[in-house]
Amino acid sequence: MKNMNRRAFLQRTAAGLGAAALAGTSLGADPVLPDGNPPPRPNILWISCEDISPDLGCYGSDYIHTPVLDQLAAQGTRYTRAFAHAGVCAPARSGIITGMYPSSIGSCPMRCQAVPPDEVKCFTEYLRARGYYCTNNVKTDYQFDAPASSWDQNSNRADWRGRPDADQPFFAVINFTSTHESQIRTPPGKQAQAHDPARAQLPPYYPDTPLVRNDWACYHDNIALRLEKQVAQVLAKLEEDRLADDTIVWFWGDHGRGLPRAKRWLYDSGIHVPLIIRVPEKLRRWAHPADPAALAAGGTCDDLVAFVDFAPTMLSLAGIPVPAHMQGQAFLGPQKAPPRQYIYGARDRMDEANDLIRMVRDQRYKYIRNFMAHVSYGQDIEYMHLMPTMQEMRRLHAEGKLQGPQRLYFREHKPLEELYDTIDDPHEVVNLADDPRQRTVLLRLRQECLQWMRRIQDVGLIPEPDFDALKRPQDSYQTTPEPWFEPEPNNAAPIKVAIHCPEAAASIVYRLDGRTEKFGWRLYTGPVAVSPDQELTAKACRLGAKDSRIVSYRRGDRSRPPAETAPRRPHWKQQLADTDLLERLLAIRELDFEPDKAIPRYFEALADPYGPVRYWAVVGLFIHCSGADHPDRTRALRECSRLLADDSWSVRAAAARALCEWGRADKGLPVLVEALQGANGSGRHYAAVALGRIGPAARPALAAIQASLKDSNGYVARVSRNTLQRLQKEG
Repeated sequence: MKNMNRRAFLQRTAAGLGAAALAGTSLGADPVLPDGNPPPRPNILWISCEDISPDLGCYGSDYIHTPVLDQLAAQGTRYTRAFAHAGVCAPARSGIITGMYPSSIGSCPMRCQAVPPDEVKCFTEYLRARGYYCTNNVKTDYQFDAPASSWDQNSNRADWRGRPDADQPFFAVINFTSTHESQIRTPPGKQAQAHDPARAQLPPYYPDTPLVRNDWACYHDNIALRLEKQVAQVLAKLEEDRLADDTIVWFWGDHGRGLPRAKRWLYDSGIHVPLIIRVPEKLRRWAHPADPAALAAGGTCDDLVAFVDFAPTMLSLAGIPVPAHMQGQAFLGPQKAPPRQYIYGARDRMDEANDLIRMVRDQRYKYIRNFMAHVSYGQDIEYMHLMPTMQEMRRLHAEGKLQGPQRLYFREHKPLEELYDTIDDPHEVVNLADDPRQRTVLLRLRQECLQWMRRIQDVGLIPEPDFDALKRPQDSYQTTPEPWFEPEPNNAAPIKVAIHCPEAAASIVYRLDGRTEKFGWRLYTGPVAVSPDQELTAKACRLGAKDSRIVSYRRGDRSRPPAETAPRRPHWKQQLADTDLLERLLAIRELDFEPDKAIPRYFEALADPYGPVRYWAVVGLFIHCSGADHPDRTRALRECSRLLADDSWSVRAAAARALCEWGRADKGLPVLVEALQGANGSGRHYAAVALGRIGPAARPALAAIQASLKDSNGYVARVSRNTLQRLQKEG
């Protein structure tokens, strides 16, 4: 396994170097069509919005009136099975901009600061290198800072009108936040209402109360009264500029509706999104070579489409080769792949709530694997609790008034597996995982989920404190080495200047600060012509790292190659490729299906050389040996006491929590307090979560919990605030 991982890493690295060359140097000649003509370079406009499911008239809703979007669908193609790979914005957008699954590049936990592998770039960089003018208005939220190489303009005014040349093809993103979950939280009677709450058809997992109905109506109001108007303005602007016949228009939502059991979750309510694509008639043969009529006005497409497919599809439509490292597949353009059989999804930490779920779905069935089945669905998430529907559900649960599917969210534990027939059970409330008639489907999708995790090298099973220590030791950011200049050896005017960076995987951007310069950072793709009165400035950037220092060149400056520097530490992906850690983690989690063998194997795994494996062994023992009369309880206590000195903060926190819950807080609590004060950011968060779950046993640590309200990691402060409130309430 070690050698196989190594080979896979080398293959990915080779592909990455090719991608870096594609973006940073010559891209070669444009492809030509069979008739000898150059391919079109279509403009592409994305209109994206936040937190909506396919709750539109064109998708069959009779509760909402959406004439603008319905007309766009009548002019284009309505995709009926488009899915996000995460039920929340940042991981979803991370996968969109890279064409990679977040659980593969370390960008799945919400609001993490990812360090993607060297070969990974924002797909817009490939477009820019081919001459596209790329703008974003204005949200990024990629789990890493958007580098200057990704956009020509990235602001709340950016669109195609900023192009230096009216004939330059463009890729423009305009994102609207008017449908975000925060816009639903308006007190009843304070907003204009186009939708009667009394007519709302609520999903069966919501209690039927006026507050819940009001949220449902307000969500639809935001679409009909605000989003519709914004989309109409953008489309009118495109028509005004006479660009509609040359522009492919996409409309999509970044994940499901911003309400409980939708946003943040892997049910269809959280990941099924609207996707409407309008392809002008003259571009349909290019966009769908095998069947241009498939993109005729008013059509539908029932193929499975995943967010990771967006990036390769953009490159395909632009006539740019899709880099080998991308995990998505093009569904339009000359590189169109066969339709998908499956789509996949992942949920890791959501804000301050730790979780770990993987999902695979075909055209009909949805399989969900809960790797933290011992944790309730209904964890505390401070931001989510601001929603009136969530508050109403919690109130009614506390009063014992929820019924049927309304109670699912508050079960103490999750099932290990969930299986849903999304046709017969579109709300996914009838779990078929234990139905013997569905055993074949269950095993097929279980195996597919496991193989997908292997295929993409899923890092989600590595506890966040261990992974953060691997990707960014001491929570310190690396800085990209600064570039240097190499002018051509003659006195021509203007002189051509090459720009180099010692780090081959880095991207370079530059500016010419002469009198005619009006634009931001340009992507470097080859030597730059510099006039005598111009200053050339440049910097290098890489995803997940700080930009280099800005350096400058004026005519007459000498070439100054950098002095040799210490080699950069190996990337975390390379470090993992030299081990069999990921396979060991999958193996220990497969013990969930072999409970009779699990406990002896957990005890063996406590001696594993890898902290993440030891962590899951402790978690397994905690789950299985919690009963006071369990025959292995004494041994588990002894082993957890030993692991309080482990070199992994996640192992220490897990062992300390187990001891606290097993009546040995005198041993466990000091370790949790130590971690709360001295671990890395995610280690402190793990300690805060553990303190929040041990109940009254945490009282001796009240001073430390109080002090952590000022922690630089905001999620630590949130968890501690909730813990203090609960302890005060319990007296």
